[in-house]
Amino acid sequence: MNTSSNSEHNRIVVLDTETTGMNQEGGPHYLGHRIIEIGAVEIINRKLTGRHFHVYIKPDREIQPEAIQVHGITDEFLVDKPEYASIHQE
Repeated sequence: MNTSSNSEHNRIVVLDTETTGMNQEGGPHYLGHRIIEIGAVEIINRKLTGRHFHVYIKPDREIQPEAIQVHGITDEFLVDKPEYASIHQE
């Protein structure tokens, strides 16, 4: 284990995503689904740095009702949000 005091070694980025759903029947769980929300925060030495990122993304498919029950994000809410192609380099 590296016990260096260099703060770069104590840096964590916590990432959270929400999707249009999940495949229930075998195969890859998220095949064909899209990410509709990305959130991230940076932590250094167990403290939030204030650096963060958040975006909602309009998918090119409908959100499954089961997914809406989990995260509460609806197709109607995302209708005016940017598409992935316009935010992917942020």
